[in-house]
Amino acid sequence: MVKNTGAEARHTNAEAETTSVSGRNDTVLRDEVFFQAVEHCPVAISITDLKANILYANRAFTQVTGYGKHEVIGKNESILSNHTTPRLVYQALWGRLAQQRPWTGMLLNRRKDQSLYLAELTVAPVIDENSKTVHYLGMHRDSTDVHELEQRVLNQKLMIEAVVNAVPSAVVLLDDGGRVVLANPSFRDLAKSLAPDEPLESFLRLLDVKLDSHFENLQRNRACFHGKEISIDQGGGYTRWFSCFGTDIEIKNESPDGFFEQVISHYSLLMLNDVTDLRRRQMDIHLNSIKALMTEEDMVQGMRETVNGAIHQLQGPVNLLSAAVNILQRRDDQQDQAVIGALEEALEAGQQALENLQDSLPAPLSETKQPVNVNQLIREVLSIDAEKMLAQGITVEWLPALTLPAPLGRVRRLRSMFKQLLDNAIEAMSERSVKQRELKIVTRAERDLVIIEISDTGPGIAADLLVKVFQPFYSTKSSGQGCRGMGLPMVQEIVSDHSGTVYIDSQYRDGCKVVVQLPVSSAG
Repeated sequence: MVKNTGAEARHTNAEAETTSVSGRNDTVLRDEVFFQAVEHCPVAISITDLKANILYANRAFTQVTGYGKHEVIGKNESILSNHTTPRLVYQALWGRLAQQRPWTGMLLNRRKDQSLYLAELTVAPVIDENSKTVHYLGMHRDSTDVHELEQRVLNQKLMIEAVVNAVPSAVVLLDDGGRVVLANPSFRDLAKSLAPDEPLESFLRLLDVKLDSHFENLQRNRACFHGKEISIDQGGGYTRWFSCFGTDIEIKNESPDGFFEQVISHYSLLMLNDVTDLRRRQMDIHLNSIKALMTEEDMVQGMRETVNGAIHQLQGPVNLLSAAVNILQRRDDQQDQAVIGALEEALEAGQQALENLQDSLPAPLSETKQPVNVNQLIREVLSIDAEKMLAQGITVEWLPALTLPAPLGRVRRLRSMFKQLLDNAIEAMSERSVKQRELKIVTRAERDLVIIEISDTGPGIAADLLVKVFQPFYSTKSSGQGCRGMGLPMVQEIVSDHSGTVYIDSQYRDGCKVVVQLPVSSAG
């Protein structure tokens, strides 16, 4: 047998002393501390026999249930039951205990004062040294407030979701990176109708353009806005208007590390209210005003054309009289003096008549230049000419650019120009020989130009007349005999006033296509 060395002996003695102290401490804890710890624990604790008869209950048990110790000792735990907890819950509880495993769940209990509370209960078997269950240990707390709070939050969430999904307004919530966190059905339907390929992404890009700096300021500077109105052309002459609202939402971090030091996340909420019906009613009123204004302008323009026509017709004879007088005066024949006198009187009368006609010309309406919504002007003219086109069986294909820069221009003159071009196209397609009657209008932006194309399926214009039709008083109409018409010259005058160009596409073979190019900015 090998003896222990001195170090080994000291180590063995230390272990024996530690074990002895630990044993004494365990005895002290069992006898003194354990009971007080259980008695003063804030969780309701009870110990029962194997039939759930209560053998012990701590102070918290009395506080939670309202029963004193003397009222529950010897009684079954069922005195707390409200008898409305589903039987399956109890079956699961006893099934776990039979396996000597703890069970945790919720029971609906009744206090001594008959008030109900929701008990978050854990029951565990107490097993002796022979692995036999001798008691059950029950611990429960009143979770009524927590349950009510959780349910209230859930209900509010469901109600908010129901409201957001039901409102006709289009609502979208974006995170810091501009990604969609939430979009209600109205927003998704709107995005799909306006950008069917990539609904949400494409529509958000379109909104970014339409809202201009408002959208960027919301996401970068948290600058809220409301009442910002935008219009979106869907083609076919149909436009929708929206009143937009944007606000910043601050969300606190939900993770544990944010309990003491909160990290704030920012979300952007956009709401679009469809105000198309309201705007259309306003547009009807506006169109009636425009019609009245254009009627007045047409009258003025008609008077100017009539007077210019008279001047044009009178200028020829006056020029002939002037030439005759000059010829006779150069001959210096005394016999011609009487004739010269008569011709001079006629020439003077003719010149006076021309001056009177010039003075009677109505002055053109003065108008300053301003940024012009070209799509809006064309849409107004289409609305004004709608009945006329319907009467002639003309179908319209209206393809406006979704985003179009606003050139500087005179609104009334440009509107009159577009109406003249549309009226010319309608008149050309109204001939009996024209079977297919289609009007196509396209707007687009190229570099620093706004381009408008107006195409019709009328008889078209011969190649040798493409320039001549812009001359004053020239017309391709058979009844005009080549000497009347101021429509296209007036168009060219207005386009030139805006530093633009207008021409007839010589390559177009299905009728006539007029192309107008307006610079995005021009001198005032």
